[in-house]
Amino acid sequence: MTELTRERIIKEADRLFYERGYDSTSFSDIAGTVGISRGNFYHYFKTKDDILAAVIDERLAVRQRMLDAWEVQDDDPAARIRRFIHILVKNQAKIMQYGCPVGTLCMELGKLDHPLQGEANKVMDLFRSWLRRQFEALGSGRSAGDFAMHVLTFSQGVAVLASTYGDKAFIQREVELMCRWVDELAA
Repeated sequence: MTELTRERIIKEADRLFYERGYDSTSFSDIAGTVGISRGNFYHYFKTKDDILAAVIDERLAVRQRMLDAWEVQDDDPAARIRRFIHILVKNQAKIMQYGCPVGTLCMELGKLDHPLQGEANKVMDLFRSWLRRQFEALGSGRSAGDFAMHVLTFSQGVAVLASTYGDKAFIQREVELMCRWVDELAA
């Protein structure tokens, strides 16, 4: 039961940090959502930063497993890059409401000059290095790093504008444009 409760705390904290923001989510909010008293909560996490660190670790692990699965499921690097780009469509409802979970947390922690900002940035770094490897496998050579940053910039920009304007057609159109660019590079 202890491990399950800890996992529930991390899951609910992750959701609340995404939907409300880290700074706007209290210990009490998380404890109330999980359904445990604050006293019992301290058995699992002593501080909100301890919870944040666990959320970041979980995000890293989940995203790493996703990327690893894509490597196994598809040996075409262009297809893997398109999968990454299509995350915007797959998660468009949440992105339109809250933005990108990775980008919004990194930005919020940066504004707060939070000591765990560097840890949160590791999720973005994971995406960046994975994308760079995909572009290298496509034969992009020295441009692989720039292309990886281009995809990250694109995805974060689309997430911000989708959240701003709430336009599903915009997301679909931009994803199609970016996928065509990837196809042209692969050709």
